[in-house]
Amino acid sequence: MASHRVSFTYLSQEDLLEAGCFDLSMAIDVAEKTMVEFEDHRILFPEKIVQIFDPVAQDRINCLPATLLDDKICGAKWVSVFPRNPKRYDMQNLSAIFILSEIEKGFPVAVMEGTLASNMRVAAMGGIAAKYLARQDSQSIGFIGAGEQAKMHMLAMKVVCPSLKECRVAAKTAEEENQFIHELSPILPDINFISVNTVARDAMQDADIMVTATSAQAPLLKAEWMKPGAFYSHIGGWEDEYQVAQQCDKIVCDDWDTVTHRTQTLSRMYKQGLLSHSDIHADLHELVSGHKPGRESDQERIYFNAVGLAYVDIAIALAMFKRAESSAIGQQLNLQETMVFEHQDILDKIRL
Repeated sequence: MASHRVSFTYLSQEDLLEAGCFDLSMAIDVAEKTMVEFEDHRILFPEKIVQIFDPVAQDRINCLPATLLDDKICGAKWVSVFPRNPKRYDMQNLSAIFILSEIEKGFPVAVMEGTLASNMRVAAMGGIAAKYLARQDSQSIGFIGAGEQAKMHMLAMKVVCPSLKECRVAAKTAEEENQFIHELSPILPDINFISVNTVARDAMQDADIMVTATSAQAPLLKAEWMKPGAFYSHIGGWEDEYQVAQQCDKIVCDDWDTVTHRTQTLSRMYKQGLLSHSDIHADLHELVSGHKPGRESDQERIYFNAVGLAYVDIAIALAMFKRAESSAIGQQLNLQETMVFEHQDILDKIRL
């Protein structure tokens, strides 16, 4: 008789770290490869499901599925975003879990901690955008926001722009800025980190690369701070003046059609008739595939907006799972030993 055991690998965040999965070069390579597969129609990418519990605070849990047809893997990211967590509970505002299933029999192969992969995906997309859109001699980067997304972004930017020498950071408090610097300085010892004591202008003005990574719903970044030749990576919702985008020579999105349905700065502009499809230079995958050009002059101001693509999350999670599996890291768990009515003591288990 065939075995009806169904098992999968469970991977905690600590398992993933032990397996060497905190690898932004890997995440960037996987993301680029997967975007080309998407362009070639080798990805299934349905709409995500959003459940918002507090429309003001934007407390929410989302389910984001995707299928990698070449890898024969279907996955889903179950992600919660609770912006008030840091202040109310001294806890992170984002947590995620992944489920990966094979699509031959449809059984799960992995259940994984997903916050690491999710944060790496955000940073990888910003890094890829910088690879094609930032000046390759960029030396300074400015941040508004000093949380996990900002830290991840800094690491990814250094991967694609090794010429970076200075990082200025503005946050709600000087303590957050100092924590950012304390955590990243040992990892990037050749970067001169500067706390600007919460003054956003001092972090962003004249920076070659500008990053906003906040949960704010306010125009924190001013257009006058963006110099010719600067590249701006917009991570959050509404973080910049409309004039920032309006003065840019190129606007690139991870997926413009998705942006039009969200609440980012560009989304607001689109809904108010201030931005149209013709104003968008490209989606990021078009730059990766070479179908559209990236930066074409040192003087271009360029705006990048990412809303998040679940198929990239799933691809990065799969790469992490494979790396952990090759190192025999993770816990093997059984979903079932047998089918229900094959249990020898099933009569003792039924309640009618």
